[in-house]
Amino acid sequence: MAAPPVTPTALESSEPGAARPVRNLELKAALLLVFTALLVAGSVFYLLYARGFFEPTQSLVLVTDDAEGVVVGMDMTFSGFPIGRVRRVELAPTGNVRIVVDVPRRDAHWLRTSSVFTLVRGLVGGTAIRAFSGMLTDPPLPDGAERPVLRGDATAELPRVLATAREVLENISAMTREDAALRQTLANVQQLTGRAKGPGGAMGVLFGNEADAKKLVAALDRTNAILARIDRLAARVDGMAAKAETQVFGPQGVMDDTRATVRELQRLLGDARASLGRVDAVLVEAQGIGANVRGATADLGTLRGEVDATLRKVEGMINELNRKWPFARDTEVKLP
Repeated sequence: MAAPPVTPTALESSEPGAARPVRNLELKAALLLVFTALLVAGSVFYLLYARGFFEPTQSLVLVTDDAEGVVVGMDMTFSGFPIGRVRRVELAPTGNVRIVVDVPRRDAHWLRTSSVFTLVRGLVGGTAIRAFSGMLTDPPLPDGAERPVLRGDATAELPRVLATAREVLENISAMTREDAALRQTLANVQQLTGRAKGPGGAMGVLFGNEADAKKLVAALDRTNAILARIDRLAARVDGMAAKAETQVFGPQGVMDDTRATVRELQRLLGDARASLGRVDAVLVEAQGIGANVRGATADLGTLRGEVDATLRKVEGMINELNRKWPFARDTEVKLP
């Protein structure tokens, strides 16, 4: 059966119903695209906000001679916390590298004029820029300040470390060869250890033969015997010293008699002191008597002079009488 022919009137009546779902689908697609664009824009805006893109910052220029490992966007840390971000790395006309760092103003107070900046590249991990502020009371670092960077590269020591390790391994290899002195020394030590475990022991190792070792043992035995005799003699001397101490300092020892003798001497000295006092009094009296005798002696001298003058006169008279009238009797006159 043939299909009925389609007339223009039928087509016009069917177009509005078919176009309505298409328009709804296009509207939904447009809304989805707008929402996606808004979502992407919001994510970008949030990311920029989270990264501090809209936060006011100040710039810091770090100058170094080698910026290997430094990339745009890496952080500058202070005490382990990021306080800045590298914005640009450029080569200065002098040949040095200028690292431009953006520091948020809310974290800029950690940087002072005395702050020190380091660029460290470790064996493990990337390069790190660190700031150190020892005196937080110093003036704050101004905007656009340039500061040198102290660079430390741990990988730069690797060649020297490898060369040193290679040298150590070569020395160990030389020490462990068959003809090395260390192996010969160990062999000699092993030989000495075996001889020390033998009959002579360590004495045989020291003297080289067993006869000399026996002589030394015999000498040691004699020395021990002499020391034993010396100990016995010392014990006897100690006993004699104890006995002498008892005799001297004991209850009836010499020291008690000595004390009694000293007390008797003290008593005799006291009596002698009293006798000397009496003698002193007698001497004082004798001195008084001597003074009187000296006075009397002076008077006797004068009297003796007068007596002598009188006797001379008498003698002259007697001589004159004997000259004029001699007598038969002895005319000698004896003076007293």
